[in-house]
Order: sequence, then C-alpha cells, then structure tokens
Amino acid sequence: MRVMAALLAAGRGSRFRAPAGGPAHKLLADLDGRPLWRHSLDHLVAAGFDDVVVITGAVALDPAGVTVVHNPAWASGQASSLQLAIAAATAADADAIVVGLADQPFIGPSAWRAVADAPPECELVVATYDGRRGPNPVRIGRALWPQLPTEGDEGARGLLRRLEGEVCLVACVGSAADIDTLEDLERWTSS
Repeated sequence: MRVMAALLAAGRGSRFRAPAGGPAHKLLADLDGRPLWRHSLDHLVAAGFDDVVVITGAVALDPAGVTVVHNPAWASGQASSLQLAIAAATAADADAIVVGLADQPFIGPSAWRAVADAPPECELVVATYDGRRGPNPVRIGRALWPQLPTEGDEGARGLLRRLEGEVCLVACVGSAADIDTLEDLERWTSS
C-alpha cells in the first residue's frame, strides 16, 4: 500500500500572542532552539515516508527535501489545506494519506509510522496516546477522500464522527498536545 504523509501548516494561528520582539506566528516560535513547525516536520520525515507534502499558507516555511504546496485560500479554513493534500496524494497515486498538524511537535516518528502501517483493511486510522484518541495523525484511505469537506475550518473530524464504528485505533508513544497559545508554548518549554 502506497501511503503519502501530509503536514498541514497553513493556518493563521490567531490565538497565539507572541511576546514583544517574538515571532508573529506560532509556527515560527522557538521550541528548544528550533521553530515549532520544524519539530513536527522532522518527526514526520524521520518516519521514512517516500512522499511527504507540507501545505503552507499564512507564513512562508522553507522545508527542504519535501514537496511544498502553498494554499492561497488558507484563510478559508483547514478543509482547503486538506483538499490540497488529497490532490497531492491523488497525483502520487497513493492508496492512503496520513495527515497531521504542524503545531503538534510531540507526535514522534513512531506514531506517524504506526498509523501509516495499520492494516490495509482499515480505511480510517487514528493514533491514541495513553488510551486517549489523538486526533492526529490520522490515516484516510482513498475510498474516503470524496467524503472529506471541501470548505470550512474542519479537516477529517466530521468523517471520524460519522464513521466512528469503523475507525481503527493505534496505540502510539508521544503526545497529540498542540501549541495554540503563548501559554501552551511556555508550559512545554518550562517542563
């Protein structure tokens, strides 16, 4: 089974209020000496996918060695970014796509890989951490791509709700904690 990985990094990050002199966008904020987005992408790349796409938008990112697609409609919500990732997966003739968010730097390579390597008969796969559902990364089989939203600020969440009984859960190491606010960032940098 050919699986492409996608990192969504297009959003506004409007809840993040940087300190004076700090970066204006959360993905550019420093976490242990590197920008927040870099942690997420480095974990994804370390998982060993043949095809990786990063969907950018509100801020320019410069990842080398992966496909970068700019979402000019990033302000319309996450669905437009997800649709660009699906278009890239379709072009790559992938059977499934594993999607995660750039503001979740604690999802390690083993979690990305575990979700990707779930049994092929699972069309919808979600990571769990300490027995709690992720929500990311999530693997979505090609047959379900037409059911994903095409507009709005929702990714696969609605699909996961509609197909609750068909979701395969995969136990993973790490955390799906995201960094949305300066307080989130401070909590993780001080621990």
